[in-house]
Amino acid sequence: MADKIYRVNMNDLSFKIEEVPQEWMGLGGRGMTSTIVAAEVDPECHPLGPNNKMVFAPGLLSGTIAANSGRNSLGAKSPLTGGIKESNVGGTSAAIFAKLGVKALIIEGIPEDDSTFYHMHVTRENVTIEACPELVGKDNFEVLDAMEEKYNKKVAVMTIGRPGEMKMLISNISVRDPKGKLRSHGRGGLGAVMGSKKIKVITVDAEKYKETELADPTKFKAANKVFTKALKENPISGEGLPAFGTNVLVNIINEAGGLPSMNFRSGNSENAEEICGEHMAENIEARGGSTTHGCHAGCVIQCSQTYNDDEGNYLASGFEYEMIWAFGANYGINDLDLIAKIDHLMDDLGVDAIETGVAFGVAAEGGLVEFGDGEEAYRILAEEVANGTPIGRIIGSGTGNIGKLYGVVRVPVVKNQAIPAYEPRAIKGQGITYATTPMGADHTAGYAVATNILNSGGYIDPLKKEGQVELARNLQIASAAVDSTGMCIFVAFPALDDPACLPALIDMINARFGINLTGDDVTNLGKTILKTEHEFNLKAGLGSADDRIPEFMKYEPLPPHNVVWDFTNEEIDAFWDF
Repeated sequence: MADKIYRVNMNDLSFKIEEVPQEWMGLGGRGMTSTIVAAEVDPECHPLGPNNKMVFAPGLLSGTIAANSGRNSLGAKSPLTGGIKESNVGGTSAAIFAKLGVKALIIEGIPEDDSTFYHMHVTRENVTIEACPELVGKDNFEVLDAMEEKYNKKVAVMTIGRPGEMKMLISNISVRDPKGKLRSHGRGGLGAVMGSKKIKVITVDAEKYKETELADPTKFKAANKVFTKALKENPISGEGLPAFGTNVLVNIINEAGGLPSMNFRSGNSENAEEICGEHMAENIEARGGSTTHGCHAGCVIQCSQTYNDDEGNYLASGFEYEMIWAFGANYGINDLDLIAKIDHLMDDLGVDAIETGVAFGVAAEGGLVEFGDGEEAYRILAEEVANGTPIGRIIGSGTGNIGKLYGVVRVPVVKNQAIPAYEPRAIKGQGITYATTPMGADHTAGYAVATNILNSGGYIDPLKKEGQVELARNLQIASAAVDSTGMCIFVAFPALDDPACLPALIDMINARFGINLTGDDVTNLGKTILKTEHEFNLKAGLGSADDRIPEFMKYEPLPPHNVVWDFTNEEIDAFWDF
C-alpha cells in the first residue's frame, strides 16, 4: 500500500483517504507540513477558528533504521505568532505514522457541537473519532495511562492537558516517548489549536503496520553506517551531549556572556554552577537516575536523561537546557530539584518550557511574582494555570501579552514568541535567526550557536556583525531541509564538521526512495520551504517590521561584554535576498 493522505473533518467527524498529489511526493516532515498549510490554510484566518488546519507528517526517513530519524512534524497557523508554524518532536509517533503509510494527517474544521472533546484513533486504513467525556479535565499523564491501558501500550499517543483544552497560548501537544514519558510539540501554542478542534487525544495504532520498504537496502545500510559513525565520533553529538545532556550548554553559554539572566538583564548568571549540566549529571549519578537515553527509537546521541530527587524518586525525564535556563538563569531559581519539579508539572499540563519560563521573567518584571520564587511559580502553574483562573489565563497568554498587560518594556519576544536561551546581543548570528525565521523567535530554526560559540563549521565572532546574516541564512536553509527528513537537529554538528556526514544522509534518502538527489537538490528544498513559509507570513500580515529584535536590546548594553543589538533594518532584511 503506497503512502496516503489521511484527511479528517472535525465539522462532521468524517474521514477519507486520498492519493498523494504528485507535487507532494518528494516531501516529508516540515517540507510537507508547511507546503500543505500554505496551500490549504487562509493566511488571514483566525488560528483558533474553523479555517485553520493541523498537519502531522513524518520525515522522509522516519520509520527506517536511519540513526536519529524519529522526529514527527506538525504544522498549522500559530495562535501565538499569527504566522505559519512547524514543530517537530521525538517520541514514537513519527515511525508509526510512516509504517502505517500515513504521508500526512490533515485535520480541518471544528465540531458543530462543541460540548465535548474527542479521541481520534488512527489505524492503517481508518480513523475513528469518539467522544471522550471521561478524559475532559484530565492532564497528560492520566490520559497517557488511560490510553496505554486501553491499547496495551501498542499505540502512539498525542495529547493536550487542561491548558490546551482552554486554548492557552503556552500550551503544547505532548507525545509519548519510548519510556512512557512525554515529549512536546513545543512553541507557538499548537496545543490551543488542537483544543480549538475539540481533540483531547490522538492515538496511532502501533500493531498493524508494515516495515518501511527500502528501494536499495544494501546502499541504505552502508550509508547509515557512515552517518552513524559521524554522529558518534563528533565531540559534541558523540561526547558532550550524551554525558551532560543539552544542559551542558549552561556553563558554555554563561562563559561566553550569552546566557540571558533575570529577564535578559545580563549575559551571565550567578546561578550557573548550581544549575549546570555537570552538577545535574552528578545528581543523576548519585540518585540512581539515568544520565543518557534517547527520546525516540534509533537515537545514537542519547542526550536525554532521567532526573530523580535526593530520595531516588522520579522527578523529570528529558530535563533540558531550555527549561533549566528559563526557570534557572532567567527567572532566578537556583535549585535544580525545584526546577525539575516544575518541569514535571509542566509536562503534565502540557505547557511550553520556553514560553512559560520567559513569561514568568516578564511577570516578575511587572511585579506579579518575585524573581527566584520557584514555589510561587509552581503554585501558579498548579492552581491558577491548571484551573484557568484570571491569573492563570494571564500567564497562559504568553510572554508578549503579559508585557502589555503589566506595562513592561523589557519584553524579549519576536513575532510575539519568547526568545530562547541565547542572548541576541552576545550571539549575533542567533539573533539574526530569531529576527528572520518565519517561526518567531526559535533557536532550532537556524542554530548559529554552533558556529558562533561551539566552533562547528568554522568560527564567526558572536560579538561582531560580519558574516552573521549569511550564517543564519545558510543554517536556516539547511535546517528546513533537515526538518523534512525526520532527523534530530543535533545531526547538524557532524554535518558541519564531517565531510562524509551530509552525503551519507542524502545517500539514505536516495536509497529509501530509489531517486538521485544531489546536495544542490537538498539546498533548493530548504530554500523553497523557507520562501513558502515567508510568503504565508507576508499574506498573514507579518512584514519586514516583524523581523526585528526587541527595541530595548538596541539601547541596553548587555553585561559582561556591554554589547547592544546593532544591525540596521536593511542588514536584517537582506536575509531574504536569495
